[in-house]
Amino acid sequence: MEIQITSTKSEGVERRLQVSVPPARVAEARNKAAGRVAKQVRIPGFRPGKAPAAMIRKQYAQAIDQEAVEALLREAFEAVLAKEKLELVTQPHAHDVRFGEDDGLSFELHCEVRPEIALEKLSGFRVMRPQDTITDEQVQEQLDQMRDQRAAWSPAEGKPLEGDLVTVLLATADDDGSMPEGKDYRLVMGAGQAIAAIEEVVMTLAQGETTEQMVKWPEDFPDEAQRGKSKMVRATLTEVKRKALPALDDAFAREMGDFESLEAFTKVVRTDMAESAVREADSAARTQLLDEIVTANPFDIPPSWVKQMIKAYAEAYKIPEGEIVKFADEIRGMAERQVRRDLILDTVAERQKLAATEGDVDDKVAELAAKTRREPGELYASLQKAGRLRELERSITEERVFSWLLGQNTVEQA
Repeated sequence: MEIQITSTKSEGVERRLQVSVPPARVAEARNKAAGRVAKQVRIPGFRPGKAPAAMIRKQYAQAIDQEAVEALLREAFEAVLAKEKLELVTQPHAHDVRFGEDDGLSFELHCEVRPEIALEKLSGFRVMRPQDTITDEQVQEQLDQMRDQRAAWSPAEGKPLEGDLVTVLLATADDDGSMPEGKDYRLVMGAGQAIAAIEEVVMTLAQGETTEQMVKWPEDFPDEAQRGKSKMVRATLTEVKRKALPALDDAFAREMGDFESLEAFTKVVRTDMAESAVREADSAARTQLLDEIVTANPFDIPPSWVKQMIKAYAEAYKIPEGEIVKFADEIRGMAERQVRRDLILDTVAERQKLAATEGDVDDKVAELAAKTRREPGELYASLQKAGRLRELERSITEERVFSWLLGQNTVEQA
């Protein structure tokens, strides 16, 4: 296809090309389109495909032009891509399309291309890896949290204490001073579920008591219209429950799983915490290193990829349709960093030949199957059905890339 291509913009990942198709090619496309339309329409008095071409062109001019333009645009797209050798990252768009018998066809093609990533500096960085030591105090704190999750709430006498679960009937006076009917609230005292001043009122009450007191809303209250206002509040305490923690003993350990004693359970908790601490420390070191590499190797990124990342985040976080725009503005920076991160990892994996193979994935599945006491084939089928094989392949590749990158730089313990 003989076309004329003129670059009007070539910056970063954006390309704009002015494309012109000669009149002779337009006329040819019109004739072909007219022939196709003639076979599809019915003209009274003529058999299909036998109506005079002039009549077809006159009655179906708009349909013929539309079909001709669509065909020419497709051909022009393919010709531009072949001639310019563009590595597109999204579907190109035609703008300012002009079409006529004498002028031929012209349009401006807007494209996004894959960025050129030099990655000239990948070594010479120094990163700090956080400590991954687990202390006895941290283990005890974790055990206490587990006890708290299994705590039982029992009715309590007298005024509520901090940490008690109360049921309270609360009403706040309207602007005209009238007091509406109250609503029941279940609140844990001291947990910040109500403003501190209201908690103070509730904690002065015994069960069944009612009080009305003036309460001032805090200056940092989320609703700006209510900040600093004083209102009459009526509170009736109807129930108080107190948390009873289970004993930290062998019986507790057996409730938490297949453990013969508290000692055995504590050992597993410590091991899990230690493994988690190692993962978090490794992740922190990797994040630092990637940040350094991104700063030292600037490159443009396709806006369409950032939009795709934002869309993925919105779906993952189940953001309502009406909040998408606000969410996109807030998370754009995070999405851009993720796109850059992925591009760097992909580029290093390709250049250093670190990408995971099918055999690597099979070996990893076998390893996971052994840990979970499952058949490798069964686990593979399960991962495949859940669409997680690609995720597993990606994790293997990233592990190799990070191992290579860390080996090129200095990692110090904090």
